[in-house]
Amino acid sequence: MKVEIPASHRDLLNGPRVAALTTVMPDGTPQTTVVWCNFDGTHILVSTMRGFRKEKNMRRNPKVTLLCYDPRRPLRSLEIRGTVVGMTGEGALEHLDGLSELYTGRRPYFGGCVAAELSKTEIPVLCKILPTHVSALDAERGKEAEHGS
Repeated sequence: MKVEIPASHRDLLNGPRVAALTTVMPDGTPQTTVVWCNFDGTHILVSTMRGFRKEKNMRRNPKVTLLCYDPRRPLRSLEIRGTVVGMTGEGALEHLDGLSELYTGRRPYFGGCVAAELSKTEIPVLCKILPTHVSALDAERGKEAEHGS
């Protein structure tokens, strides 16, 4: 069953808002990292680098939570629990360049956002998260909606 993300909150997924991704460490404790993300209509797309802690965690345990909010409207948020269904290098740099422009106004990521020499040691990975549960809160309007398991 496809879990819908309410249209009223999709803007929180397509930056530049604050998004924090929580993965599970090998010892079972949570690990949370600020991420850039966007939504393709089915999956939440997140970029990371090969070998980073969150990348290792998602390969070992694909269960994640993403929390998104706009600091200018702190009573409105979106929590998405989901499963990482794909991790690839294919298209990852292009996706990261797009996110860099969306979040910082600078492109490309390597050379425009961070030092160009980092491209020699950091290898982008594009992660696709399939939502299994969505909780959308808008306390300004007194509404909360939950979808999924």
